[in-house]
This record gives sequence, structure tokens and C-alpha cells, in this order.
Amino acid sequence: MKVENIAEPIEGIIFDMDGLLVNSEKLYWDANIVAAKEANLDIPNDSYLKLVGSSIKEMEEFYHQHFKTEADRDKFIKRTDELVWEWTDQGKLKLQAGVRDALVKFKEKKIKLAIASSNYDEVVAHNLEVLKIKDYFDFYLSYKDVEAGKIKAKPAPDIYLLAAKKMQLPKDNLLVFEDSSTGVASASAAGLKCVMVPDLKQPTTLDKRNATLICKDFYTFLKKIK
Repeated sequence: MKVENIAEPIEGIIFDMDGLLVNSEKLYWDANIVAAKEANLDIPNDSYLKLVGSSIKEMEEFYHQHFKTEADRDKFIKRTDELVWEWTDQGKLKLQAGVRDALVKFKEKKIKLAIASSNYDEVVAHNLEVLKIKDYFDFYLSYKDVEAGKIKAKPAPDIYLLAAKKMQLPKDNLLVFEDSSTGVASASAAGLKCVMVPDLKQPTTLDKRNATLICKDFYTFLKKIK
């Protein structure tokens, strides 16, 4: 598949999931607000935006700032995850604009497709099942693979290096799709071309340097296919 402004033909695509394929980042944000109010935590609603696409270090700093004990933190995280799972089953989880059309187009072009997510394995599987997109992908990686391989999570390049290896294609013929600065940094560090499709946060100056392309949605990218 030839893409405008990319010299090499694309034979494989690796996707992030949260905020990129699905609108889950907004659901997590809303769930954070509900969970905090239930626990009578006085945290401004816009504070949770810091968690969107954040690294483990950034998440730990947030939790250290707002929670007195690990038990309080764990209860908050558990309640957030429960709410997002419930809302997913209620139909609130949606594909982002243009995703289904893009997946159809890529499969027509015989492109190998995979997911490299930082989320839990059961969440990735649940989302793919609920949205009926599982069959588009050759494989997916999740936080389970990070733990099993004893590798570092994003923004380290490890999960994208593992995905690239499993693709069994030259790096030059692979393309990553990401929505967050953390993910773009991860793909860039892995030496992979990356298309950024921003979700809740706009691209930073560093994102603009690291990303091969920045598209407002998948419809915009589809127009770049030759």
C-alpha cells in the first residue's frame, strides 16, 4: 500500500487501542470523576486529563499526589475499571471516526494488522469482541505481554519492537497509529514510522517531530492512500 509522503510501501500496521481505535480514554476520564466522587475525593475534574496516554511514572506521580494510601489508590483504580467495563457492555464504547472504514480498506489491501496496547489483556479482548472487530487483526499485544516478556511499557520502545518482530516484515514497511505523546515516543524509539491521530490532547512540538504524519481522524489518512 502506497501512502502520500511515505516512500516505502506499507505491508503491516500496528495500532494502539485506547483513544486511537476506541473512545475509551473519554470513558476512563468520566469514570475517574465518578469514582473520585463516590470516594469523596476532592480532585478537580480536569486533573484526570493528566492520566490520558500517560506513562507509568506520570500515573504514579498523580496517585502519589492525590491518594494517602495504596489501598485508597487501588480502590479508585478498581472502581474506574469496573465502570468502564459496565459502560462498554452498555454500548458506550464506540469506534473512533473512520476506524471501521480504515480496517476494511487495509484488509482489502492485504495489510497485516496488529494491536500493541498498554491495557490489560482481558480489556483488549473484551473491546474487540464487543465492537466485533477481532477478526481484522492478526494478533494483539497487551500489558500481559509486557509482564510476560519482562519488558518496559510505553514510552519505552519494547512493545513495538516485539510487535514488529511478530509481524515478520521489514521495519521500513511497517506503520504505527497512535493518539498519545507516550505512544508516539514509543513508536519513534522503536524506529518505526508513526501516524498520530490525536484524541483528547493536541500534538506537542515533540510529537510533531517524532510523528511521520498527523491526521485529525482516520478519514483524513484514507485520503492519503494512493
